[in-house]
Amino acid sequence: MAPPHLTTATALPAPRRPTADNWLRVHGCRAARPARRLVCLPHAGGTAHLFHGWPARLPDDTELLAVRYPGRQDRLAEPCVEDMAALADAVTEALAPYTGLPLTLFGHSMGSAVAYEVALRLEARGVPVAHLLVSGRAAPHRARPAGVPDGDDDALLAVVRGLGDHQAEAYDIPELRELLLPALRADYRLIEAYRPDRPVALRAPITAYTGRDDTSCPAQAVGAWAELTEPGRFALRSFPGDHFYLVGHETELVADIAARIV
Repeated sequence: MAPPHLTTATALPAPRRPTADNWLRVHGCRAARPARRLVCLPHAGGTAHLFHGWPARLPDDTELLAVRYPGRQDRLAEPCVEDMAALADAVTEALAPYTGLPLTLFGHSMGSAVAYEVALRLEARGVPVAHLLVSGRAAPHRARPAGVPDGDDDALLAVVRGLGDHQAEAYDIPELRELLLPALRADYRLIEAYRPDRPVALRAPITAYTGRDDTSCPAQAVGAWAELTEPGRFALRSFPGDHFYLVGHETELVADIAARIV
């Protein structure tokens, strides 16, 4: 795959380690003990590597847990998950050992919907969610299907390329395309089938982020996340850029997140 956007940081991130069940990559904080945890969920076809530069930009006492979906990278041999309930259940179970500290969930694109479903499950278990941060995704009841015919890889890749240039060139290399397409197909099946008519509101506050040129999720549809939390507990922040604004504006985005979670 083409190398991801490179970032600079004032300090190196703490050592990272996979959990025993492989669902999380834990980036330990620089303080002796973490005070809070930030759980990050990537987009359709994406990987935990999207967040590799974040730990060095977070407060010293914040531990980052990046979710590792099956069917890609070193979980390539595992079957992809094509059902939202199954995926959210698995992530929730993986987080069980980490609920002793305040948890904030961040998801980008498909990851926003997964993060919301995980937040619902955590709250149902009596685990408070400090904050839900959603990025590049309309609220569940306002999301529009991409309309990609199942099995039409060319149409699927056209949709992906229309979102922005982030690593899209990897699909032009036949060997990489063959490796990457199964996870992308599975993720799109999952998110296209996810259509809750009456999503449940959370007790947690919600902040939504969006790229100003992201045509995949109009600002009004992103703003509808306000309906899924209590009045006065919603914020909306936009950045220049397309669906993958967070790559070019990583510094500003993580700074805004850090200010909201401390």
